[in-house]
Amino acid sequence: MQINPKFFNKVFKPLIFFLLALPFLLLLSGLYFNSLGANPIEYVLRSLGEWALIILLLALIISPLRHALQWIQVLQLRRMVGLFSFFYATLHLLCYLGFEQAFDIQSVINDIWERPFIAVGVAAFITLLPLAITSTRTKMRQLGTRWKLLHQLVYLAVILCVIHFWWLVKADISEPIIYAALTTVVLLERVWRWSKIKNKPRP
Repeated sequence: MQINPKFFNKVFKPLIFFLLALPFLLLLSGLYFNSLGANPIEYVLRSLGEWALIILLLALIISPLRHALQWIQVLQLRRMVGLFSFFYATLHLLCYLGFEQAFDIQSVINDIWERPFIAVGVAAFITLLPLAITSTRTKMRQLGTRWKLLHQLVYLAVILCVIHFWWLVKADISEPIIYAALTTVVLLERVWRWSKIKNKPRP
């Protein structure tokens, strides 16, 4: 599969950028028009976290999509998708720190200690942080083979994100189950592909 390079760069990539930014724009619109329900802050906080997880899963699906469709171009979207996931995760964290904790560090520390799902969420963000910092081509060249090793942390990050969401939801766990199932499929696909490469006979 191949899309015309000019169309891919001038139309397709900007369209994907817009679609990834759309949830954020809709949240801003909802806040402006006061249409996010009785507790808009909780709605925004939850939505930002969920979109961070959804987009992180999309970033992980890109590689299997490339193999399934023989579409090498799609790999050019991976960095943008991954950075959007980090963008939503950062906003999610800032909303938690600002609106729930008023940037009170001691209160945050106490919350991490008392509520395990908060600790897991912070761990997920910390895991994503070095991936975002080293996402540039310059860092890729500087780190060499260590770059790929470092970016394997994305699998730990997505697992932590799913656990964070699962522990947050106390009653209806249908959504966390869906995300956990998707994560399991993605991870099993990686294991299967790695095993194929490892067991491939050398010439």
